This record gives sequence, C-alpha cells and structure tokens, in this order.
Amino acid sequence: MHTTANAQDRVNDFVLKLANVNGTGSASANTLLMKSMFRMGIPVMGKNYFPSNIQGLPTWYEIRVTREAYVARSGRIDIMVAMNAETYQRDVREVDPGGYLIYDSSWPRPTLLKRDDITILGVPLARMCNETFKGVRARILLKNIMYSGVLAALLEIDLDVMRALLAESYSSKKSLLDSNTQALEIGYNYAREHFPCPLPTRVARMDKTANHILIDGNTAAALGCLYAGATVGAWYPITPSTSVMDAFKSFCQKWRVDPETGKNNYLIVQAEDELAAIGAVIGASWNGARAFTPTSGPGISLMNEFIGLAYYAEIPAVLFDIQRVGPSTGMPTRTQQGDIMLAAYASHGDTRHVLLFPANPEECFHQAIDAFDLAERLQTPVFVLSDLDIGMNDWMCPVLDWDESYKPDRGKVLTKAQIENLPTKFHRYLDLDEDAIPYRTLPGVHPKGAYFTRGSGHNQYGGYTEDAAEYQIVLDRLRRKFERAKSLVPKALIDASGNQAAIVSVGSSDGAVREALDILKSRGVTLDYMRIRAFPFGPDVEKFLASHSLLFIVEQNRDAQLRSLLTLETPIEKHKLRSILHYSGLPISSSCIVDGVLAELGNEKRLVNSG
Repeated sequence: MHTTANAQDRVNDFVLKLANVNGTGSASANTLLMKSMFRMGIPVMGKNYFPSNIQGLPTWYEIRVTREAYVARSGRIDIMVAMNAETYQRDVREVDPGGYLIYDSSWPRPTLLKRDDITILGVPLARMCNETFKGVRARILLKNIMYSGVLAALLEIDLDVMRALLAESYSSKKSLLDSNTQALEIGYNYAREHFPCPLPTRVARMDKTANHILIDGNTAAALGCLYAGATVGAWYPITPSTSVMDAFKSFCQKWRVDPETGKNNYLIVQAEDELAAIGAVIGASWNGARAFTPTSGPGISLMNEFIGLAYYAEIPAVLFDIQRVGPSTGMPTRTQQGDIMLAAYASHGDTRHVLLFPANPEECFHQAIDAFDLAERLQTPVFVLSDLDIGMNDWMCPVLDWDESYKPDRGKVLTKAQIENLPTKFHRYLDLDEDAIPYRTLPGVHPKGAYFTRGSGHNQYGGYTEDAAEYQIVLDRLRRKFERAKSLVPKALIDASGNQAAIVSVGSSDGAVREALDILKSRGVTLDYMRIRAFPFGPDVEKFLASHSLLFIVEQNRDAQLRSLLTLETPIEKHKLRSILHYSGLPISSSCIVDGVLAELGNEKRLVNSG
C-alpha cells in the first residue's frame, strides 16, 4: 500500500470509476454498489462506458455519489478500481490528486506506483478467488463481487444492504447466493484487516431517495408506450435502442395477454431492416393501432422515404431515436445529440416533423404518451429524441406518476355513425374545421369512409393530381398544421429572473446545465435558463430568445444543430447566440459549460472595453 497525505474528507460527494474488461460480468457488481448506496438514501448516478463489440475490450462504469442529487458527470475521479491491465496507465492518470486507486495485487504492478499524489491500495483478488472458488468462469465473476466487498469496507457501505440485494437477485439459486455472499465478505474482511476503514472519501446514510427509483430511459419509454395504449412495435435491432423493444416485449407479456383466452393483444415485429420496420408501423397506424419503432441515427437515415410517406399521407407514427455518435456507423455505444436536424427535416421535399426532447427517464415515460397523442391528433410522424446517456444509463428519478383518468387522444377519427351521417361525401384531406387537420377513418368501419392512401401528388379530396394549384392547397395546409402544432407540443421549461444572459439547452444536457448554473452563481455569475422540450418552437421560446441579449446554446454535437434550428425557425438574431458544444461521445459535464460561459463572458467584456 502506498498512501498520500493529500486525501480530503469527501462524504457523499465523490466519483467512483470501475475499469473492467467487457464480458467479465462486472455489471452485476457495479450495479450492486450503486443500488446499495441508493438504498442507504444517498443520491447516485451511474454511467456505463462500454465497447460496441461483444467481449474483450475495456469497459468503465462511473458512479457519482452526490448529496445534491446532481445527475451529470462531474469531470473528476476520486476512486478508481483498476481491474484491466491494458488500461492501467490511463486509469491511473484519471485519478484526481488526493484520490485512490485500487487494483488486483495478485501480480506485481510497479508502474502503478509512479504517482505520489494519490493512494494506491493493492488487494490480491485473483489469488483469494483461486484459493476459495472452483471453475475459471466462477472465479472471474466472483472477483468482481469481491472488490465490491472491499469497497463496502473502504466506503462504509452497509454490508447488510448488499447482502439483501444479493438475496433478491439469487432468491431461487441458493448456491449462487452462497458463493456471491462469501466473495463479498472475503473482500470486506480483507479491507478491514489491511487498510484504515473507512476512507476519508466515504458514504453516510441520508434520506434523499424516498419515493425515487433507479431506471434507464429505454425502460421508461417502453413503459410509457404500454400506458399510452401501444399494441404494435416494429424494429430492426440497433444499439442503443434495442432495449426499448426488449422492455416493451416483457411488459406486453405481462399486461397485454388476454387472461381468459391466453392470446396476445399485441404484435412485435423484428423486421429485416429499418425501412421495413417503419413500413410496418405506418401500416399498423393506418389500420388504427398505436404503433412505434425504436431506432438510432443510421435507422432514421434508412427510414427517410417512408417517413416522408407518413408525413404526406398524414398517417400517425411514433419513432424513438436513441441518439448515438455519428457520422456513419460512428461509435454505437457513445452518446450524442447529433440527429436534431436529421429528424426535424427527415425525408426529401418540404417536410417538417414534430420532435420531443426528454431530459431524463421520467420524461421518456411521459413524452412517450405525449408522442402517441400528438401523432394521432396531428396525423403525422412524431419523433422522441432521447440519447444513449438517457436510454441505457441508470438514473435516479421520482416514482413514475400515472393519471388514472387519462384517455388517449385519438384525434379526428370518424366513427361508423358519424360517417353514416355525413352531409356530404367523405374527403380525406379536406379541412372542414379550418384548423388544418382533416378527418380520417379506419379501414373496415364503413364503406363510405374508404379512401385511397397516396404518397404521390393528391388534392384535398384524396384524388391523384399534378395540378399546381391543387397540390399547393394540400402543401399549404400541411404547413398550417405544423404551425398549429406549436400550441400542442410541451412548452419549454423556463427559469428567468431578468438577467440579460441565458443558457438554452435540450435533452440530457439539462443536468449538466443546472449544475453549471449553481457553480456559476457561486462565482457571482447569474444566468436565466430555458430547456426546450419540443419542436416546433412555440411563442414561449421566441419570447425568451428575444428578451435576452446573449444566449449560450448548450448541445452535444459538433455542428451546433440546435443553434441552426433556432436561427432557421425563429427570428432570433444570430449574433446573440454563442455555442457551447460537447461531442466527445461521453455525457456532458458541468465543467465544459462553466468554462465556456466564463470564457465567452470574458471575450464580451474585452470587446466592450476595446469598443
């Protein structure tokens, strides 16, 4: 053991990072650690950085323990558990001065001892596993549980809580429960015998997790689809969206099976490609089902032709775009907000689409429901733009609240009686109410409600046309319908107190922005804040933009896509906008926002003084 005197007390305020090899079963141990602290009433956040192959490459799991309940990366590492020899040098460099590094000392690692400003703790994990357990695979898996025991002692995590979690996981497998419990206790006892426990960096019980859950955004979105009444899902597997359909399937198997007949009241289609998947969704929606597809950027690219069909033929469809790093295949297991422009104008010709921007799993749940209501009310595709950070990472969220009085908004769908009593012949694209939304019918309801669905040029009566005036009538109505959507989509969340400068963001950038605002305020800089939750931008967004002289646009892409969309779709003067961009593939942290704001404010001050 090598120690340093630079360690400082960090109770319920530190970052633990665990470096492993993909495919070694470390996820169970890492989740055990995070859930244990959560059950001790301590706010936590988990970020998983994993490779896009199946097995063998480095993987990291980052747990932020934060008494203030921040949900973004902090940008620092206080404790590193280095279990992958290939990444030792990198892992050692990442530890902040005064921090700790824990490694498997079964083999000598002299290169680990080069830093004098951190504490090195060696634990012979492999040797103890080999002496206690049989089987190569079992030893690999249990070594991870053993380091969880070591951390339990060092950080003062309640061992009884960890035992209870293991009992829940292996309630029907006594042999696994016994071996995992034994490994946990071996690690715990070794740390207690060889190191001062607890460390100055440690946890202490709190009461801040009551009425909260740990959940990832893809699971929450799938649950939202279930509550919204979705019965059809079609998709082609793609990281990081596949777990949306995995979760939806598991929910349907429990809640969408007729208890009397045993028949499924749902349909899930794994299509041959993304184009087929969106085609199935459009067909199901045209027939009256609530249908959706989860995908990511490359899938949206392939779906463009059918997205244009749904827009022009005015068929509801819901698409979950769990954004990842591009361009092309990019980095499938890293996060980004790179599909904003792609989704806003998906397909060729004059198309504009409704976009929703959830910031966390709780909003994934609620905005999934909003998406189906908007899609049917507006008779158009609606995109929910989540991302890998939200979709696949563990977030602490309030218990999902459900309104028992909720009724799906099916929009302007004519019933059999309404069709029979129409004063004139039914015309699919005629704007009878002058609200830009026509009436629609469902197949088989009544012969008088039949019409031909067209992706080619059609007039307001549903007939084929190449007449310029007839074509423009329909296209102009579609534009008015998009304008009408401004009053229907979720409003922006605004926190304003009259400051001249403000931050604007979308989606998962929200947590980092809110933490950055606290840091900036402690340094004497106060800013207003607006989080945009939907496109098209409503009058609330335009009013906020117009009322500020300097606006920092925070987003996670290289080309400032949100900024571009704002300049295209609002009258904002471009010189007022300053981009703060983060596009490394890792979730955004508050530090880049704080640094960006302070640097820009410094530039503004110099410009004023020089003027």
